[in-house]
Amino acid sequence: MHKPSMPPVVHLLGTAVFAQGTSEFMVAGLVPDIASDLSVSLPAAGLLTSAFAVGMAVGAPLVALPAMRWPRRQALLAFLSVFVLAHVVAAVTTSYEVLLATRVAGALANAGFLAVALAAVTSLVPPDAKGRGLAVLLAGTTIACVAGVPGGALLGDLWGWRSAFWVVALLCVPAFAAILTSVPGGRSGGAPPRARRELQVLRRPLLQALLLLGALVNGATFCSFTFLAPVLVELTGVDGATIPAMLALFGGGSFLGVRLGGRWSDSHPVPLLLAGGTLLAAGWGAFALAATHVVAVIVLVPVLGTLSFAVGSTLIARALYAAAAAPNLAGSYATASFNVGAAAGPWLGGLAIGGGLGLTAPLWGSAALVAGALVLGAPLTLAGRRRAGTRAPAA
Repeated sequence: MHKPSMPPVVHLLGTAVFAQGTSEFMVAGLVPDIASDLSVSLPAAGLLTSAFAVGMAVGAPLVALPAMRWPRRQALLAFLSVFVLAHVVAAVTTSYEVLLATRVAGALANAGFLAVALAAVTSLVPPDAKGRGLAVLLAGTTIACVAGVPGGALLGDLWGWRSAFWVVALLCVPAFAAILTSVPGGRSGGAPPRARRELQVLRRPLLQALLLLGALVNGATFCSFTFLAPVLVELTGVDGATIPAMLALFGGGSFLGVRLGGRWSDSHPVPLLLAGGTLLAAGWGAFALAATHVVAVIVLVPVLGTLSFAVGSTLIARALYAAAAAPNLAGSYATASFNVGAAAGPWLGGLAIGGGLGLTAPLWGSAALVAGALVLGAPLTLAGRRRAGTRAPAA
């Protein structure tokens, strides 16, 4: 059966999401240059990354609430404008405090934009193609996860760390035209949204469970991905110059995982989550056991990228279905869940390494987080399969 192509606006919104995701991750490759240029310590410069992730997790529901009373076109334009302005200021400031403030402002704008964009995409594509539309949008985040750090570092080496902020701002420009011409100006359905009614949706056990599972799986991903470079260099024995290639392998797998999630999350979510989650937990354990074997690691890195984002993006899609009664806040719930994992995963991995458990500790931690998600989610997914089969509910 022929599947209609995605509207061009979906791909351009994905480009903006890529730019915003790149901003979240690229600072990790710029920390030494920023610390030297602004005369601050490395830990202080590292806070610029943490501030963005925490701002995304906390800010998504907070900024989505006032945006509920705006038409989606105006909300997207406003959030994107604030994001671009924050990066222009970051590119020219000589103050660490101002730069830190722009990270928080950029995170809040990113959270609002992604939340509204997720809701907008579900209304711009056919009801049975939500998974595909979300996959296109979330592909920007998955590419940014891998391209952000080496891309930002490369720009920093060529033209200084400020150039990375200029490039992120410029990447957002095409989305302005797409939003103006393709996103409806009025509210969906013509009725003003009610915050209390949409907040009550968050009390639904199914939605809470899906958000928790999403945080666990994404936490597992970033628990290990954050420390992938030192694992590869110190345990696997990979030359430092080949790290970008290994990150690219993970990134290619991540992109494939989102595409597979988009293809199957609408039609076969339960088998994808159960089988993919089981393989993912086993894969992280296998990585920990085989971390000193180069060939095994080269095989496992792209496979784990694929499984991580196939399962993670499917959970986000299911959460959006479960929150269909809250079209304005559903995206913010999913955004918060993703970034709770993105913030908690590296923190847990760092605690394990700092506690003297070694560089394989994050890998075992990832296996444990996914296993925990399976234990919590298996009864839920099996019950859902008995009640409604594997077909996605109509929106």
